Amino acid sequence: MSYVLGIDGGGSKTVCVLMDDLHQVLGRGEAGPSNYQSIGIEATLQSIQSAIYNAVETAIITNTVNIAAICLGLAGVGRAADIEVVKGLVKELQNNKFLPINWALQPANLVICNDALIALVGGIGQPVGIVVAVGTGSIVFGQNHQGHSKRVGGWGYILGDEGSAYKIAIAGMNAALKSYDGRDISTSLVEGFKQHLNLETIEDLIEVIYRRGWGVKKIAALAPIVDLAAASGDKVANSIIDDAVKELVKATSIVIDAIFIPRDVLEVVTTGSVWRGRSNFHKRFAASLIKKFPEVNVIFPRYEPAYGAGLLALQTTQN
Repeated sequence: MSYVLGIDGGGSKTVCVLMDDLHQVLGRGEAGPSNYQSIGIEATLQSIQSAIYNAVETAIITNTVNIAAICLGLAGVGRAADIEVVKGLVKELQNNKFLPINWALQPANLVICNDALIALVGGIGQPVGIVVAVGTGSIVFGQNHQGHSKRVGGWGYILGDEGSAYKIAIAGMNAALKSYDGRDISTSLVEGFKQHLNLETIEDLIEVIYRRGWGVKKIAALAPIVDLAAASGDKVANSIIDDAVKELVKATSIVIDAIFIPRDVLEVVTTGSVWRGRSNFHKRFAASLIKKFPEVNVIFPRYEPAYGAGLLALQTTQN
């Protein structure tokens, strides 16, 4: 019997699932990050190998593990040059004698794509619909029945990422400092940041953000302060949340208009940490989007991205 591998490789971890032709997950493994553009090719290869090994080792399979197809959905992979790099990684995997696998791959059974596609397929259960991924960064990606796709956003924290945790956190700190200066109305965000970061005065944000060299992820982790303030009724915080929602609704609307026919019934899956806040971020987004597109159904993920990668791999064996 032959199996497939679905791999979700991101900036923080790599997940691999081993699946059979009945869409059943037989094994699952995790390892370190696999964004080769940030950690390098060798480290990426090690993470992918470890995730595969762990997935196969957890599977209760008595016969040889024959792999007929593999899909790698990796962060930052989109250009032709990236695809060639990942193809090279797959060759290295096939030459690794320590992996308990018998490779039976054909060129048509190798799928290399970005992590937005596998998040869409995993979240909805099929490769048609839209994914709105909002965590540290943000991106909206959709694909229709004809296989045409459209991406909006995903340009990183300097050039884009509107609606993301990073941009919410930055807006929150900016609003707190404006309030402290007297340039804007009073907001509980001043006390919120002071308490969370154990600051004597909000002016100490200078030392935290600049002198400690805080990166994007640590700053993005401050977004819940804005979320909690909004949930408590703070007008300034709610305005920040509303602006974030508007940006994501706008981006999603562009994708819908670009590749879907009016009155199409479609699902929009929301993934990422921002949707789990207490300020009804998800409800605000869903209500605003459905007001524009009544046929849209906004959902949380049905399956994880690695499962979506597995489904894409299986698809190549059934054509």
